[in-house]
Amino acid sequence: MNTSVADYMSLDSVDYDPVAHLNLLFSHPSTVSSVARVSSTIQSHKHDLSRSISALEAAQAYGPDSSLERMQSAQAELADLFRRIESVRARALQTERDITTMTADIKRLDATKRNLTLSMTALKRLQMLTTAYEQLRGLARSRQYRECAGLLQAVLQLMRHFHSYRSIDQIAVLSRNVSELQRELLEQVCEDFELAFAKGDVPTRRPVLVEACLVMDALGDHARTRLITWYVNTELREYRQVFRGNDEAASLDNIGRRYAWFRRTLKAHEEDHAAIFPPHWRVAEALATAFCDGTRDDFKGILEKSMRRIDGAKLDVNLLLSCLQETMDFEQSLERRFATEPRASIDTLSSADDRIQNFNGSISVAFEPYLSLWVESQDRALAGMIPKYKTQPLLPSDEEFSPQAVIPSAIELFHFYKLTLSQCAKLSTGERLLELTRTFAKYLDEYAQQVLVHFLQRGGAQGAPLQQIILVLNTADFWHTNTNQLEESIKKRIDPDMAGKVDLSSQADAFMGVASAAVMALVAKVELDCDGAWREMRNTNWSRMESVSDQSSYVGELLRHVNGKAQEILPMVVKPQYARAFCDNVVEHLSSAFLHNVVQCRPVGEVGAEQMLLDKYVLTKALENLMSYHNPSSSSSASSGPPPAGFVKRVHLAMARVDPLLKTLQVRPSPPEGLVQAYLIHIADRSDTNFRKILDLKGVRKQDQPHLLELFAIHREGAAASSLQLVANSPLLTPLMAGGASLTSTSASGGLGGTSSAVVAGAGLQGRFDAASLGEKLLNAARDGVERMEGLGGVVGAAATAAGEGGGEKATINENLKNIGKFFRRDIEGTKIVAQSPPGCIVTEPGASKEPLVDFKLLQNYIIPSQTFRNRYITVTDPDGKYCVLCFPVEINNEERYFRNEFIFNCGVVVDTDVDQVPYEQVLTQGGGRQQRAWRR
Repeated sequence: MNTSVADYMSLDSVDYDPVAHLNLLFSHPSTVSSVARVSSTIQSHKHDLSRSISALEAAQAYGPDSSLERMQSAQAELADLFRRIESVRARALQTERDITTMTADIKRLDATKRNLTLSMTALKRLQMLTTAYEQLRGLARSRQYRECAGLLQAVLQLMRHFHSYRSIDQIAVLSRNVSELQRELLEQVCEDFELAFAKGDVPTRRPVLVEACLVMDALGDHARTRLITWYVNTELREYRQVFRGNDEAASLDNIGRRYAWFRRTLKAHEEDHAAIFPPHWRVAEALATAFCDGTRDDFKGILEKSMRRIDGAKLDVNLLLSCLQETMDFEQSLERRFATEPRASIDTLSSADDRIQNFNGSISVAFEPYLSLWVESQDRALAGMIPKYKTQPLLPSDEEFSPQAVIPSAIELFHFYKLTLSQCAKLSTGERLLELTRTFAKYLDEYAQQVLVHFLQRGGAQGAPLQQIILVLNTADFWHTNTNQLEESIKKRIDPDMAGKVDLSSQADAFMGVASAAVMALVAKVELDCDGAWREMRNTNWSRMESVSDQSSYVGELLRHVNGKAQEILPMVVKPQYARAFCDNVVEHLSSAFLHNVVQCRPVGEVGAEQMLLDKYVLTKALENLMSYHNPSSSSSASSGPPPAGFVKRVHLAMARVDPLLKTLQVRPSPPEGLVQAYLIHIADRSDTNFRKILDLKGVRKQDQPHLLELFAIHREGAAASSLQLVANSPLLTPLMAGGASLTSTSASGGLGGTSSAVVAGAGLQGRFDAASLGEKLLNAARDGVERMEGLGGVVGAAATAAGEGGGEKATINENLKNIGKFFRRDIEGTKIVAQSPPGCIVTEPGASKEPLVDFKLLQNYIIPSQTFRNRYITVTDPDGKYCVLCFPVEINNEERYFRNEFIFNCGVVVDTDVDQVPYEQVLTQGGGRQQRAWRR
């Protein structure tokens, strides 16, 4: 500490503070007496320092190695260096002057030689030009055109060398003479052509005319264009006089005469005149172009005049189409005729197709604004076809039913659409094709509504015949697929700027809605057949049952009818998604019907409720095998394979909805607290009304119910009930009628794929689907709107009751059929690509510039493979052996989110087969595992 303070107070310190030092020295009044001694010490130290500094300065200034001497030495050396540099520069300047003096004469000699050479060359060229000009004048007067052509090119080439000498009078005069000679040659050649064609002397003067064309080539493009234009006008003069000055000849009825006349003219040109003109002039093509331009203008005027007729008669559509088709055939013939002509040059740049134009559409474009008349005629034709289809038999009398068959009218309509689209694409790929697309969409909607739904309404109380429903289902599926393909076909044909306006997805949804309605009609067949079994259940005395048996008699009867109908219906349903939708809906119906009939069986005793639980279990186990009747291994027995896990899960979830009610009914009303607690645990709601319904179902006497209701009110507000998360009204009991007359339940039912369909439960004592009013219910479901409701992991479709009356705004039938179709459409398309990079590398995509690398349709069953190959790294090679797909299919099983099916997805890469796959395997395996774990979380 003392050392640091001493260092700090040292006079040599950088941070020396005199005030602090003085305070330290005179820290007490008694030390003031030593001021004189301290001052003298400081002065002595100061003098010592001054003497030391002076000694050091003297040593530095006068020592043997002083800095002053070093500075003087450096200055002397710099001055010597500058003198040497100046000397070198002076010698360099002198050397440059000497060299310039030595080469000046050489430069003058070079300039003189160059000027002399240029003068001699110019004089020689001038001599050649003057001589060539004189020779050219003589050859021109004697009409020796072949020699003129070669000499004219030489004169023009020589003349270009004298453009910079035009200020010289003699050169200017010579230039004017050459230009005048060019003009004289041009007029002379044109006069020779005019005289030869006017006098009909072309055959005899053909050699002269051929050589004259060489002169026109030498004169340049303007001369060649003038001669071709004159020739074209000469050849078409007769055509314009005949077909423009005569209304009868110019009418659309005589359009064939126009084309016949030109074919004759073109043939005469090829026989008599084509040899006159050089091939690279393309005179025949220019003649055809002029004919097409004039004819197009004529047709525009004729069509405009036809549309403005005073008598009000409209243009005949058949005549319009006939003329348009004949015009397009004529254009195609011209295109074939001139597209095959060889090109004169084979040079890379000049050998590009230099044809004047493409003849497709050169005349027919005049008809396009009037093609709306043709589209209107197709609209009228389709309007007449729809009523006819409603009255036609579903199958011809000489044709047997097949599960794969579709209604013949669908095939006929499809071929009509295909032919009409092909015809329109030839006529127009613009606004008219878009207008035709709207017409297609309009009558696809009408076919779905007025034809297919109409057939589902037939059959009276028993509903439509089974074969008829299958035909409607197949037809709806047929049109759902072909509507999407029709949209893609139109987008490929229509102009790119209009492709975005083509949309037939709503029509595809409408057909899927019809398919879902057909599935519901099949379910109605099962429902109607089960009516006797449900009646037996309702006639059983469930309140006086003393013991639980194996199963009730009505269960065997019910399963016999369900299995019998399934054996009859499912083999006729070809596609698995529709079979699955049928089974899902049957299970949902049976679950709702079972719950409904439990209500109708009141009073239900405790033993009766236990027996019903056993019956429910037997039904559940039996319904697990319902899918086995689809494509059985033999005609007499179902396939022995295990049922689909997703369907089994669906059956258990659907049938488990009745468990809370039956478990509550199993509890005796005495002691009353037990019944109340069972209700709060199983039903779990706060509704007095619903609790009273349970008491009515158990047959509790009216005078005993107030006490139970009072206990219910006490327990639902108690501490024990707070942990049960009670709801206001249970969705299971709320639809129950207070009087117990009926139960209306709209439940989540299996649709196509993972989507739910609609279960329609009618009002009435029996609560079943009335097949007699199936068509009316379908239309009511479409008219009354689509009610969406989150059910057991799915979306509930349209729900309607037979006695229900729709309120509020009514949507159109077609729009709601589309919405129903949207529910049923999920996953029906199967495996599909969600994202791809670059665009179009796996499946075609609008705007993609390249074809897909692989055929996705061939590989899709391996990209989303069977369960054996899921959650592991796999490689798939395309049939050509060129590319290999590396992927890791991931399967996610989550009962809460995917109660019916598992979720399967795949991310992969496409590489060449000879690429090292080891790095990709590590990346894909780790990425697939992480995705699987993330989805499970």
